[in-house]
Amino acid sequence: MDAAEDLLAVALLAEPLRQRLYLYLRDRGEPVGREEAAQHAGITARLAAFHLDRMADAGLLGVEYRRLSGRAGPGAGRPAKLYSVSDRSFSVLIPQTRYALAASMMATALSSGPLNGDGAAALQEVAAGVGEQLGEEIRRLARTKRGRTEAVERQLTQLGYEPRVQDSGEWTLRNCIFSELSASHRELVCGMNEAFVAGLLRGSHVRSLHVERRMALPACCVRLTAS
Repeated sequence: MDAAEDLLAVALLAEPLRQRLYLYLRDRGEPVGREEAAQHAGITARLAAFHLDRMADAGLLGVEYRRLSGRAGPGAGRPAKLYSVSDRSFSVLIPQTRYALAASMMATALSSGPLNGDGAAALQEVAAGVGEQLGEEIRRLARTKRGRTEAVERQLTQLGYEPRVQDSGEWTLRNCIFSELSASHRELVCGMNEAFVAGLLRGSHVRSLHVERRMALPACCVRLTAS
C-alpha cells in the first residue's frame, strides 16, 4: 500500500456506517457475507456491499469466495463473497481518526519531495487530493446538484466540522477538527483545512460553493460562500 492509499483508508473510516461495519467484522473474527453485515447495520444488502467493497479496495478488508452451504458440485449455488478485516491496523474512533488523517497527510507531504521544499504547499496539495477522492465518491453516488450538496454537508458533519447553513447561504464550520494541532500550528492547519474542503467541493462537483478563510476562533477558519 502506498501513502495515497493509506490516506484514503483513514478517511474512509471517518464515515460512521463504515466504522460500524468495520467494527462488526473485527469483532466477529471470521469472514462475513454482505447479508449478515447488512442485517447488523440495519441497511440493505446492496448498500452494505457498496461500503464493504470500498473498504476492501482500500485494503482495510480482505475478500474471499465460499459456498456458505458447504455443498459442492452442481446445484450447490454460487460462492458467496465474504469479507474479513485485513492485517492493516487503524484506530477507528472519530477523534483519533481525525488526527490519524492529519498525521498521514503531513507524513505524505514530508515524504513527497526534498526537505528544503515548501512543506506547507506540499501539505495543501496532499490535503486537496484526499478531499477530491472523497468528493469523487459523492459524485458517483449522488446524481443531482442538490443531492451532491446534501452529501457534502453530511460528509463535513461526519468528519466533525459541524457545518451550519446560514440564511445568507454561507456555510460556517463551527468546529475545527484539528483544534489541538491548530493551537500551535495555526497557519499550517488552516491551509490544510482550506485545501481539504476545497478538494471535497471540487471532487463532488459542487460549484455553487466556494472556500474562504476567516479567522473566527474557536470555529474552523474555513467558510463556504454561495455564488
